[in-house]
Amino acid sequence: METAPEPIAPRIYVACLAAYNNGVLHGAWIEAKQEAWAIYDGIRAMLDISPITDAEEWAIHDHEGFEGIELCEYAGIEGVAEKAAFIAAHGKLGAELFTYYGSLAEARDALEDRYHGQFESVADFMQESTEGSMTIPKRLQYYIDWQAMARDAELSGDLFTIQTAHDQVHVFAGG
Repeated sequence: METAPEPIAPRIYVACLAAYNNGVLHGAWIEAKQEAWAIYDGIRAMLDISPITDAEEWAIHDHEGFEGIELCEYAGIEGVAEKAAFIAAHGKLGAELFTYYGSLAEARDALEDRYHGQFESVADFMQESTEGSMTIPKRLQYYIDWQAMARDAELSGDLFTIQTAHDQVHVFAGG
């Protein structure tokens, strides 16, 4: 069985705009999962060795390891560092939460306050949570349709789910 490749650490490619505007490609890949000041230091170091004297302007021309989150050319470095740390800590789940909510604060709140855990399916979550909160008589166990309960919980908004792999469903309380 093949194992999944290690995720790429979030990083950005920052280009010197003075060089770029003069037809020269000059830039550097900088690890994004660090404090914003350290990223700024990396940008400053790249600009200091630019082939264009006194280069000051820069832009993000590429990025990787952000699990599908897009960064614009002139994204604020503080925001880039925050997103990189969140993605490094939570991987694809973190990226999907950020995409869903559009805000790191709301994505964090969902993980802290509404996260029920990872399951193979929503039906498995429904069964586990129901059986954990009440005793179901043996004669009734085979009549319960966990799939239907899961579907109804999602449709009603009681649950919100993110699937990060075939058998990895992350369940959150709705709302």
